[in-house]
Amino acid sequence: MGQGAEPRRVRAHDEELGAAVARAQQGDEAAFAVAYRLVQPGLLGYLRGLVGNDAEDVASDAWLDIARDLGRFKGDGAGFRGWTATIARHRALDHLRRQRVRPRSSALEQDVLELPGPQSTHDQALEAMSTERALELVQGLPRDQAEAVLLRVVVGLDGPAAARVLGKRPGAVRTAAYRGLKRLAGQLGAASVTDEAPRTLGEST
Repeated sequence: MGQGAEPRRVRAHDEELGAAVARAQQGDEAAFAVAYRLVQPGLLGYLRGLVGNDAEDVASDAWLDIARDLGRFKGDGAGFRGWTATIARHRALDHLRRQRVRPRSSALEQDVLELPGPQSTHDQALEAMSTERALELVQGLPRDQAEAVLLRVVVGLDGPAAARVLGKRPGAVRTAAYRGLKRLAGQLGAASVTDEAPRTLGEST
């Protein structure tokens, strides 16, 4: 995963992405290539977190579905990223089922918690997310945290969009992302930043 997948840059391309998708829906193949170029790095990073080395194959399957169903998509650039992430997630879960591997599940669903993470912890983790090492660390998080972090940071989705992809409430996704980013920040040597976090989360290490 390279610098091109940094969330701020991804979000800055939303207008360009929306325009490309609209042209692609009218049959412009070059525009589809532009949409692919803008979405693929984040999508591939997300899939690496779900299926590891099989990410390229799963992404190829997802893009076949995306191309097939493009005419049915309605929305802007940010909406397109969420839509493609949903399709990619379905293909990834299909892949895991075929391998008879069940995704890890969190021991506790913290749906009632709606705690925003300290911005400094979030930024610290964001800065490091463009490295392969960070992606390896994400794969070690509980499944709910890993997916929330990948969708928020790598794909660049906002909280409600990430929640739609995962089929969960925004508060649950926000909490999972917060917990995951807090843990990542600590593992990446940002322990001093995590001191700002509330101590009522009941998080185990």
